[in-house]
Amino acid sequence: MQDERFPGHPLLPYLLILPSVAVIVVFLIVPFAQSVWGSFFVTSPFGTKTIYVGLRNYLELFQSSDYLKSVIVTVYFSAFVVVIGLGASLAIALLLNQKIQGVGFYQIALIWTYALSPAVAGTIWALLFAPATGLVPYLVGRIIPGYTLNWMTNGSLALLVVSAAATWKMLGYNIVFFLAGLQNIPEELLDAARVDGAGPWLTFRHITFPLLSPTTTFLLFMNMLYAFFQVFGLIDIMTQGGPGDATNLLVYNLYRDAFIHLQSGRADAQSVIIFVIIAVAATFQLRAATKKAAYAR
Repeated sequence: MQDERFPGHPLLPYLLILPSVAVIVVFLIVPFAQSVWGSFFVTSPFGTKTIYVGLRNYLELFQSSDYLKSVIVTVYFSAFVVVIGLGASLAIALLLNQKIQGVGFYQIALIWTYALSPAVAGTIWALLFAPATGLVPYLVGRIIPGYTLNWMTNGSLALLVVSAAATWKMLGYNIVFFLAGLQNIPEELLDAARVDGAGPWLTFRHITFPLLSPTTTFLLFMNMLYAFFQVFGLIDIMTQGGPGDATNLLVYNLYRDAFIHLQSGRADAQSVIIFVIIAVAATFQLRAATKKAAYAR
């Protein structure tokens, strides 16, 4: 039985989706399969010799204190980007959703950060926090006489600054989606809550935030992807994983092993581990989003 939507052209739907499927296969599935296969081998620096080692690359990673430290650093970094970033973005979006004069200017001014590349964002923050010439250390020195803010020698402070820079970079993206979600909430529900005597906090807690759950779930996943995969340029510009590996995130550790230490098998194993982490988190969030969507309806 032919599809009534395409009479006389039963193959047309498949031809229309073929380019998208081809891109996914060529640029996602094939490279991932190559990474999985390569993770079972050890290759010489110039690729002249390859030896099958089974799970040795994975075992060495989980036995490496440096790699485990990179995992912990990534967890702290991701938690900061997701929790602080989404919280700040939602608060700003709520303010921008108010009927205030010049709201259009404020929206544009706060959204533009997402247009910057991670490398440019890293350069801006590196210049602002430069110990000798940066504006922030200068202001801190004026407020606290005798104190020098040097995040390049303080691992905890460096991680905090890098996390703040990454959060700032993603701020505009989050605000756009939160604003769209807020503007799609039926005004009748908010008016009914006000008539029943609910204040701003109760209205937000029982109406606004539950109806934002699909948007929040989506942004939670996107910010996690960003924190795991899309901050390489920012880290490379600002700290290059230092000081003392304090900002050596998983994606930067992978880069080091692949392109500096020339350990391709070890790097492939790390990419597979990161993929598994993201896949598990995505599955959990998809189930949570489904439940929330059913509740919203």
